[in-house]
Amino acid sequence: MASPRFPIRLIALDIDGTLVGDDLVIHPRTRAAVQAASERGVAVSLVTGRMASSARSFAENLGLTGPLVAYQGALVREMPEPGSSRIGRLLYHRPLPAGIAREICVWATERGLDVHANHLEKMILRADEPRADDYSAFMGSRAVLVPNLIEWLRHPVTKLVAVADEPVPADALEPGRLAFAGRCAVTLSHPRFLEFLAPGISKGRAIRWLARRMGVSLDQTMAIGDQFNDLEMIAEVGHGVAMPSAPAQVQAVARHLAPPVTDEGAAQMIEELVLGGRRAA
Repeated sequence: MASPRFPIRLIALDIDGTLVGDDLVIHPRTRAAVQAASERGVAVSLVTGRMASSARSFAENLGLTGPLVAYQGALVREMPEPGSSRIGRLLYHRPLPAGIAREICVWATERGLDVHANHLEKMILRADEPRADDYSAFMGSRAVLVPNLIEWLRHPVTKLVAVADEPVPADALEPGRLAFAGRCAVTLSHPRFLEFLAPGISKGRAIRWLARRMGVSLDQTMAIGDQFNDLEMIAEVGHGVAMPSAPAQVQAVARHLAPPVTDEGAAQMIEELVLGGRRAA
């Protein structure tokens, strides 16, 4: 963990459970705090498990221009010019090899998890997936439906997500890490979502990449998140902030505990640590 140093020059923000709650709305206090920090010259980027095209609307809502870190850091894109319909230029992409992806599908299915794939800006589901419309609505784009996901996996993919009701994904986290040690990264992005990525991928690695690109030291970096997939990022920086809904292991590595997302806790932490305790207009 880096030692904290002021002023904070870089803020990395998770989206779901941190910036937005179940309504998926960025509320005015959060928008004002982020924009005030940006106006002070603080670099702000979203670091999320979502695909970049799904996260883009949140970044645009906040007026962000910095790189958009997606898929836990497996993919990074530039933000496109305001008003552009084109997707941002790809800056970094490290996919999961197809052979390992097929092994993961078999392993997860045997444990009662339902697997779908993400590659670049596409979500790939089985054609008989009953929640296809729900997933498409959440991600903001239509899913690609395939008859057999294992047969489809003949090329590398950015990420696999194994889905089940609680507590199945959490219980499978450590067995998954043991089963695929050194061959892929395994994390939990939600109590129902167990994720598999290329080896070494994590938000911690992503925040190091982002800080180097911005020319900012980690001790002058703030990171805010709420789930296991945020743990490495929060632990890596000088100003790590956990949401109160975060698991105990995540809270344990954080320097600060934010108020709840329903109280715009991320905004309150930006006000306290970046804006000198002043609420942005």
